[in-house]
Amino acid sequence: MNHETTPGRSTLPLVAAAGLLALLFVPHSLAQSLIPGDLLVSRSTYDGIASTVTVGQALPGGGTAVADGSSLNVFNNETPDPSFGITSSILLDQYNTSSNSVDNTIDLTQAAANQGVNLSTSFPSKSELALNVSTDGSAVTFMGYVAPVNTLDVSNSNTPGHVDATNPVALTYQRAVAQLSLNGTLSITPTNAYSGNNGRSAVLAGGNYYTVGNAGNGSGTEPTNIVNNTGVQTTTPGGSANTTVVGQQQGTPGASNGFEFGYAATPADKSGKDDNFRGLTVFNNTLYVTKGSGSNGVNTVYQVGATGSVNNLAANASTTTFSILSGFNTTSAKTATTGPNLFGLFFANASTLYVADEGDGTAADAATSTWAGLEKWVNSKADGTGTWTKAYTLTSGLGLGSSYTVSGKLANGTSGSITTLTDGLRNITGVVNGSNVTLYAVTSTAGSSVTDSGADPNKLVAITDTLGDTTLAQASGESFTTLETAAYGDVLRGVALAPIPEPSTYAALMGIAALGCATIARRRRLSRV
Repeated sequence: MNHETTPGRSTLPLVAAAGLLALLFVPHSLAQSLIPGDLLVSRSTYDGIASTVTVGQALPGGGTAVADGSSLNVFNNETPDPSFGITSSILLDQYNTSSNSVDNTIDLTQAAANQGVNLSTSFPSKSELALNVSTDGSAVTFMGYVAPVNTLDVSNSNTPGHVDATNPVALTYQRAVAQLSLNGTLSITPTNAYSGNNGRSAVLAGGNYYTVGNAGNGSGTEPTNIVNNTGVQTTTPGGSANTTVVGQQQGTPGASNGFEFGYAATPADKSGKDDNFRGLTVFNNTLYVTKGSGSNGVNTVYQVGATGSVNNLAANASTTTFSILSGFNTTSAKTATTGPNLFGLFFANASTLYVADEGDGTAADAATSTWAGLEKWVNSKADGTGTWTKAYTLTSGLGLGSSYTVSGKLANGTSGSITTLTDGLRNITGVVNGSNVTLYAVTSTAGSSVTDSGADPNKLVAITDTLGDTTLAQASGESFTTLETAAYGDVLRGVALAPIPEPSTYAALMGIAALGCATIARRRRLSRV
């Protein structure tokens, strides 16, 4: 979800008031209140101990363990078990961009446990925990699993009612949409979507959740109950666990006319992977998603439904069509030789769109990639109804292809270090101030000294771009700044800016604060660079 300011309108009085109000907030019985204007960063910490995995034990996805659970070398178990993963706790850092420090950390897994509900993420699954602000600015949403911490192979498990008999992981766990309101209320809606794979992002719009993710971990052609379990899904907060798929299928699975989901068919490919979406945002009441992984479908940016239709998508799910934004890639991933590898996206205005490219995950070409970084796209018409053209890709300061090492000690007492390198960007958000836009992003990694680069400590970065620039020469003075590097045993996932309530809302918020004062515990699990 985009977070914008009205050009020429100062937000400083609101930010200052928000900072004062944050000192008065009483922590909610379920979680802590959000600090208006802070940068929210979702994070996970490896919680495993030696007994989490025992060398020689049978693994859910096949094979026997070659490493125990006491250190991040545990991910070497991906060699015998390609589906290997471990669930971990979900944390939300409220990062103050003025002081470059973490105001506080909300333990969302513990907040869920206080309700008697399991909530976790898969520690090495790099595409999870994107954050989105609701269209009404009332809450932040993300996706996780209804599974205990330190459970193996959950991210490739089946979901109830969507069991693929060929999935080597014969486990069943629900996915979850989690909603954290401004006052700290945490609500969790279990879903049966994304069987065999992971839910990645969710947004609350018009009273409905819209989610993106991937499904299928079996062999051969996925059964219908898996094909219809991926892509864009919708459900209502607190509603049925059985979600509704958004979009029309075209073609027949496995047929020569191809099979695609909501857009023109290309050569036949694996049906359940055509809509392996990663990024999601809403702008001007329109839903947009990205695809940037796998050798199926088209890796590009899609508009879901008609312009301005997000509030009606659930009601018209079966007839909704997808369209590739004019000017963006239309080449099938089956025939493309390089990129794009698209992830998060942010509209600065109707004619300026920023898209993150995470790179191809290969260390050897990270420094020379012509795709990775932050792409700026400009529309030929001010209202965004024309053709999109890529103006340039921002990479200065990212250190693409340059290795770095993070050392530290896990909570279980195990010391270690990881050497990795930056390969691109994943989730992004931004804020417009007059003629400039400041963008925040988390980096992707490659070339890890552990088996799974998704377990690498990545970075939180920021850059300010001039909206009117259309060439890289004009933007030559712009460079990314590293705000934080994740500690050893931590990973950074999603970013969003906590909404700043309208002035009329402050009376209600002050009423909450009047109930009492409390000290908000500060927790620093990120190491400053």
